[in-house]
Amino acid sequence: MEEKRLDQNLYSTYLSRINSVLDYIEQHLAETLTLEELSDVANFSRFHFHRIFFVFMGETLSHFIWRLRLEKAAVLLVNDSKKTVSEIALDCGFSSPSSFSRSFKKYFELTPLEWRKEKLAQSNLDQEEGNFDHTQSNERKASFPAPIYNRSVEIMMRRMNMEKMGKSVTIKQLPETDVAYVRYIGPYAGDEKLFKTLFNKLCAWAGPRGLLQRPDAQYLIIYHDNPDVTEEDKLRLSVCVTVPKNTRVEGEIGKMTIMAGEYAVARFELDSSEYGKAWDWLYGQWLPQSGYLPDDRLPFELYPTDVKSECEEKKVVDIYLPVKKI
Repeated sequence: MEEKRLDQNLYSTYLSRINSVLDYIEQHLAETLTLEELSDVANFSRFHFHRIFFVFMGETLSHFIWRLRLEKAAVLLVNDSKKTVSEIALDCGFSSPSSFSRSFKKYFELTPLEWRKEKLAQSNLDQEEGNFDHTQSNERKASFPAPIYNRSVEIMMRRMNMEKMGKSVTIKQLPETDVAYVRYIGPYAGDEKLFKTLFNKLCAWAGPRGLLQRPDAQYLIIYHDNPDVTEEDKLRLSVCVTVPKNTRVEGEIGKMTIMAGEYAVARFELDSSEYGKAWDWLYGQWLPQSGYLPDDRLPFELYPTDVKSECEEKKVVDIYLPVKKI
């Protein structure tokens, strides 16, 4: 029993260090990232770090960074159509536009300009028809990037009360916020049992430390990847609770900072099958008519503790979309 406990503690320590590296990479994706630098962040020797990273993530460190840069670029090509391919290449950490274009074509089987043209055309068609059925694009990794849930929904979005939803969107200026988190990697859409397990694990850690009794404690889910771009088994999310800045974490519990800035906040009452449609509506219907562009910060869901849904099968959720003025 003691040996098993030691093994679990060691695993938690390794996981904590890998999570620190993932957070660091995400925050410095446009910069040059070296094995030496990242192994220092992980507090592993350079000799062992690369192998440990592969065991935990299922891909090499260099491929992970390369993939994240390309997936970020794929989103920016559509969401920030005023930026040139060269600007996006540099923003995503590529040394030159030519190396970026070669990598992009290898990964997505389209050049950056072909990708932009196809996805913008698809987006315009969807807005005109109110149709978000993307079954025709399943042969490739992505359709038009709305950076949250898979957009293959069974119910057409025009059946939703768009007018009512539109009135619920407000623009808020958020301060920098610290959160403790439990991270998950893999498929998650509509999996209520998974989310309950993750929240229970987080609360089991936070409760005895008095972090849940604070009047300003809030629960969030942060989405790190675009499921229309990232393969399902590599999707990352973090189930979070807000914490004071000086909170210490360990093992499977990590800590990160949500960047300050403007967010579009839309309130919904949803059951587990409706989250994707809510995100799609915000990106596909509200955003193009809002006068805003999506900003390069992480979107998230916040679950307010001061309101409850009138329907037991639904939850009240505020979707926070980082934005910037056009």
